[in-house]
Amino acid sequence: MLKRLMLATLLALSVAPAAAQEDVKASPACRHCGMDRQKFASSRMLIEYDDGSVEGTCSIRCAALDLAISLQKVPRAIKVADMDTKQLVDAEKASWVLVPGKPGVMTRNAKWAFAERPAAEAYAKASGGTLVTFDEAMKAAYDDMHQDNQMLREKRKMMKAKAAEKSH
Repeated sequence: MLKRLMLATLLALSVAPAAAQEDVKASPACRHCGMDRQKFASSRMLIEYDDGSVEGTCSIRCAALDLAISLQKVPRAIKVADMDTKQLVDAEKASWVLVPGKPGVMTRNAKWAFAERPAAEAYAKASGGTLVTFDEAMKAAYDDMHQDNQMLREKRKMMKAKAAEKSH
């Protein structure tokens, strides 16, 4: 309960630079994949639901998963880290860049958010990506989910096999 209250308070306040990653302290690991949210601070997301619950994820892929399994809840706020500053911003107001074929966090096709459109335009130009809205980025996350899940299962299978080899 304290965790939820702390995260809800962070969403209500504008995040100062010193407190920019308090959400990571409250939710250090993504509950869907176990990834370290500090390590992936530039792609992390934070969802506050109308029931007061809050979910911190490592990426838009895991945020899409959480939104899909939480259909009974209404999101009150969805925040995403600016890729450059790692500051949380409103995901719907952020400028998003899709980079097909370039790996992102938990995905084969990168999806990055930027607080400022000029930064997104510069990144899109440099990476060969495309500027999109939050809804388009979220649709791409859902469209990629099956292939991303297959990729992640294979990767984890290989990691287990390597760990088993080392223990023998």
